Amino acid sequence: MENTPEFVQTAIGYLDQGWQLAKGWLLSPAAWSQFGLLFAAFFAAWFVTRKLRPVISKLLSPPQDQDNIIATTRRFVLIFVPLLLPLLAYAFTGIGESVTRSLFGSGAVIAFGKRLVLFIAARILVREIITDSFLKTLGKYVLIPVMALYAFGLLDLVTERLSTTIISLGNISFSIMAMVRGVIAGAILFWLGRWSNDQSSSFIGKQEEMRPGTRQLATKAAEIVIFGVAFLLLMNIMGVSLTSLAVLGGAIGVGLGFGLQKIAANFISGVILLLEGQATVGDYVELDGGEAGTIVKTTARAMILETYDGRWIVVPNEDFITTRVVNYSDSGSANRYEAPFSVSYDTDINLIPALVEAAVAKHPEVLDAPYPPDCELRAFGDSGVEFAVEFWVNGIDDGDNKYTSDVLFLIWNVLRDEGVEIPYPQRVVHHKGGIPNGG
Repeated sequence: MENTPEFVQTAIGYLDQGWQLAKGWLLSPAAWSQFGLLFAAFFAAWFVTRKLRPVISKLLSPPQDQDNIIATTRRFVLIFVPLLLPLLAYAFTGIGESVTRSLFGSGAVIAFGKRLVLFIAARILVREIITDSFLKTLGKYVLIPVMALYAFGLLDLVTERLSTTIISLGNISFSIMAMVRGVIAGAILFWLGRWSNDQSSSFIGKQEEMRPGTRQLATKAAEIVIFGVAFLLLMNIMGVSLTSLAVLGGAIGVGLGFGLQKIAANFISGVILLLEGQATVGDYVELDGGEAGTIVKTTARAMILETYDGRWIVVPNEDFITTRVVNYSDSGSANRYEAPFSVSYDTDINLIPALVEAAVAKHPEVLDAPYPPDCELRAFGDSGVEFAVEFWVNGIDDGDNKYTSDVLFLIWNVLRDEGVEIPYPQRVVHHKGGIPNGG
């Protein structure tokens, strides 16, 4: 045995301790009484669960058409009904442990049974109750192994070994236990942060009385606060001094002063845009530089425009503050367009405005306010009398919308029905002198 590796000797020592413990249980009358009480506790828990579970399920199940806070709470509690058996078994074994300790002064066997019940409860929780993929993975690879170690009384020993095993990386040293604790705590905190962010975003998005820009700003602010708090809690759990974070923040401030000025300017410009609400998602905008499109996404650095030919344009937020921006759809405002046409000089032009205005007004998207369709005489052209009809619509005359095209079709049809001629270019040639002799 002297040449045997240390870890093998340690394993043999643990096996010997386990055998001595098991032999003591098998030969002890107190242990057999505890086994009996443990079996009785499990049987009683099974019997009570069989009677109570249908009653509890019936009481907690709300009508399917109910969707209020009470019904939601009842459905949530109903999810945990499978834990009824191990929880009752834990309670009954606790009573049995009190009895055995008062009679025999010992309760090791039944205490092991209690820990085993908690392990079973953890397995049920992970396999039957938890549905989130991240939490299920965390439970499978963290909670169940921890509860298994606890059930066999090895959790304290493993924790102590991990805490005394130090890893050094240059001037930084930490224990394996600290690393494991940080990874688990970080995963849980940022999962909670993601869940909280989703809930807050959903709640803020339902506040119809708030402007879209204000809702988006509130969502971003809530996200920053939630993940900022999660980060600070994680640093505290891992034992990282906040003084170090202050030094890091100072370094970032210096970086902003030198190399990140544009990023800071774009970030602040984005906050101003969200507060003012002058340009938000869904608006069609045109900038001085010629960029035009519908705002499909806003980020901390830029606005993303989508053109009608499917291209995306990334425009820095600062450009929306420092240059002229034309917003064609701010707050649902209407836009005016005009459709030019001409008629022959043989036409009674006094009849044209009423005919065209009545025809254009029949278009379902043409508005009566702020102004109804207005047909105006523009000029006496070379080939005919030139008119234009002005009309208002809610939308942009591009992409899916073909307002000007539709209006021109309406004008063509009404003029054709009334027998009005739409002229084409004509020229009159005057020839002076006689006809040349072809011979």
